[in-house]
Amino acid sequence: MLAAIIDVKHLVQVFGYPLLFLIVMSESGGLPVPGETGLITAAVLASQGKLKIELVIALAAAAAIVGDNIGYLIGRKGGRWLLERPGPFLRQRRQVLTTGQPFFERHGPKAVFFGRFVLGLRVWASWLAGATHMHWRSFVLWNALGGITWATGIGLIAYFLGHSASNAIEAFGLYGLVAVLVAIVSALVVHRRHRRGGRDTDG
Repeated sequence: MLAAIIDVKHLVQVFGYPLLFLIVMSESGGLPVPGETGLITAAVLASQGKLKIELVIALAAAAAIVGDNIGYLIGRKGGRWLLERPGPFLRQRRQVLTTGQPFFERHGPKAVFFGRFVLGLRVWASWLAGATHMHWRSFVLWNALGGITWATGIGLIAYFLGHSASNAIEAFGLYGLVAVLVAIVSALVVHRRHRRGGRDTDG
C-alpha cells in the first residue's frame, strides 16, 4: 500500500494535471486505481507551490463526473448482462441485482452522492446505478454534486494540511488524513474552551 502511494505521488509530481484527471476518471469509471490518493497528492503539491489548487479541484471534479458517467453507461449497456449471464457465481451476481435495484430506486441519490466518499462505492456506485437502471437525470445531478463536493472538500483539506496530510497518507492512508484533521479540530476546540474558562475565572 505504501509503495503504491509513493508511486502515485511520484507520477503525479512528474505528469501533473493530465495524470490527475486520468487517474480520478479511471477510478470513477470502475477501475480499482488510487484516484483519491492522486487528488490528495496533487493538493499537497499545490500547497508547496508546484500546482494550482484551483486547477487541481476543478480537474478532479470534472474527472469524477466524466468517469462516473462512463461507469453509468457501461453498467447501463452491459452491467445487467454481466450480472445475469450463466457462469460462476451466478446466484451471487443475480443477488446483486435483486438487492441493488430496489436499493437504488429508494436510495439512489444518497448512494451516488455519499458513495463518492467511500472507497468501494466510489469505484462501483456509478456502474451499479447503470446496471440497476437508475434514472439518468437523477444520477447526473447527484453525481455532479458528489464529485464537486468530494474534490473541493478533500482537495482543500489536503491543501491546508500540506506536509501533515502527505505524512499521514504515507503512514496510515486516507484515515490518517482524517485523523490529523480531527486532532487539529479537537485541539482548537480544547484551546477555545480553555480560554473561555480562563475568562470566566477572571470575571
